[in-house]
Formats: sequence, structure tokens, C-alpha cells
Amino acid sequence: MHNFETPLIGVSQTIIKTRELIAHVANTGLNIVITGESGVGKEVVAQNLYYSSSRNGKPFVKVNCAALPDGLLESELFGYERGAFTGADKKRRGKFELANGGVLFLDEIGDMSILLQAKLLHVLQSGEFAPLGSETDRQTDTWVIAATNRSLNQEIKNGTFRKDLYYRLNTINIHLSPLRTRREDIPFLIEFFVDAYNERFKLNPPYKADRETIEKLVAHHWPGNVRELQNILQRVMVMGDFDAICKEFEDEPEPDPEASQQVNSEKPSSEPAASGKPDLASFSLKKIKKKAADKAEKEAITYVLAETNWNRSKASKILKISYKTLLYKISELEIKP
Repeated sequence: MHNFETPLIGVSQTIIKTRELIAHVANTGLNIVITGESGVGKEVVAQNLYYSSSRNGKPFVKVNCAALPDGLLESELFGYERGAFTGADKKRRGKFELANGGVLFLDEIGDMSILLQAKLLHVLQSGEFAPLGSETDRQTDTWVIAATNRSLNQEIKNGTFRKDLYYRLNTINIHLSPLRTRREDIPFLIEFFVDAYNERFKLNPPYKADRETIEKLVAHHWPGNVRELQNILQRVMVMGDFDAICKEFEDEPEPDPEASQQVNSEKPSSEPAASGKPDLASFSLKKIKKKAADKAEKEAITYVLAETNWNRSKASKILKISYKTLLYKISELEIKP
């Protein structure tokens, strides 16, 4: 069970729309499926739904459906009575019982077996479940939020996911696009994680990411998304081997956009035109990094200026740059109200 809140960091349209959707649905109790590649922050969205709802303060219970074999997952969800099976020497409460009144977050729901899907559907329809070995049903008032990095529509076509469960779960769909398609969020994520890890690791002097580091991180394609960014920052802050990491970046293959495409996913703006291969002259790393950094800066500055009604003094303090630098950026990046 969780007792912490992680903010949804970023200024991209994906993050802004996700925040708006969370505000609209947090108190409806409607079942929600959060989709997106591994590491994009699906659990963070689930936590924000929980903290924005009236169930805040009640249990938030997570179950990773991919981490347990079928038999163990069933007992994990529904619990069991003493003597229900060999080795069950005492009664154990399941996650549905533990999450009663709060939220049950079913991560990687696409990995759940068809048999268990049928039992989950029964709970969602009736609000009742029976622990293994029990002849008595129990009531549960649990808000179920599910997440998956798979295309459930494709799983339905493959016969590995029940259509009726999909419709029951997917009342609301929240999709998080890959980090490589919302690079403008990266500087804000860096700032957040650097502050958090400076405090966690008690670094003295505190680590501060310089402009060159930020530009290189913004330019990376992040196949592991936000989780990979977190791991890289921890490694850089503790070990200080950023040059070695940059060499690893160069050896990593670019992700296949077709293989990872999800419903409503945004395509990377840097994707080559379908009409043919891009010109080799466009592969200057310096130009790519500069373009990515400028785009991220422009979107961030534009957002902050809009939020402060173009109060440049206030905006410069939020952005942690001098007033003179902000005026230069507004002119250089051609930012207009």
C-alpha cells in the first residue's frame, strides 16, 4: 500500500490533457485503463487519480499481474481460507479485501489469464468475491484502475483477452505517449528527479545538471521512457560517468514506432516522412540536439508565460533564469503571446 504522492511532471499536451482528465473523472468511480509503453508513468497516473479522489486516505493497493503465476495471482487477489490448498496453514486476506473503500491498481492487466479474467469480471459486475476455500461471498467497494503496455484490442483479436472484461474495465482510457514524443517534458523531469535524488543521496555539494547535459538528455530517444531517465540520473549523480552513458546512447537502436504503437499514441515529430528516407545531411547530432533543446525550451517558456499572464519577472523566477536571459530567449525563439 502506498502513502505518498508523485506529481505528474511536464508541460506537453499529453500531460496537460491527462491532468484535466484526472480532475474530471477522479470522483466518478468509473473503471479506468491506463495505456502506454513500459516506463511512461502509468502508476503515477493511477496515484494521481487516487489522490484527487474522495478515496484519498483509504488503501491504495497495487498488484502486478505479470509478476505472479496464475494460481498465486488468484490467491493474491481474492485471498484464501485455512486449508484451502496444501500449505495454506492460515487464513489470508486478498487484495480486493485489503483495498476495500480505496483503489486496487492492476498493473499489466494484459498478462492475466482468461480464466482469471472471468473471475475478475464477476467481481466488477457484482461487487462480490469468494476467497479460495470459502463458500461465502464477500462484498467489496473497490475502485479498480488497470494499466497495460499491450494493445488490448489486439489481445481480444488474438483471443487472449475477454471483450466483455475490456468493456467493463475500459470505461475511461488514459493514454500516456512515449517520452521521445514529448521531449519538452524532459527538462522539468530532470529538475524534479535531481532535487529528489539530491535529498535522497545527501549529496554535498548538490548535483546540478548543466545545459550540455540537459541538451544530451533531451536529444536521447528514451526507449525505457521516464523510468530509464530516472535510472540514468541516479547513475550520473552517484557515479558521475555521464560520458560513458553518452557512448551507450550511441549504441542503442532506435525504437520501432510500429512495434510500440498504441491507440491514440502520438507519433514522434522527428519521424522520417513516409515518402522516403531522410537526407543524410539532417543527421548532424549537434543540430538535432540544438533543435530538440530549442523546442523544449520554447514550449516550456511559452507555457510558463501563459500561466503568469506574461509577467516576465514572475516567469523568470519560475524558470530559474535571469530576467535578461528570459528576454533573450523570447526574442531568439520567437515566442509570442
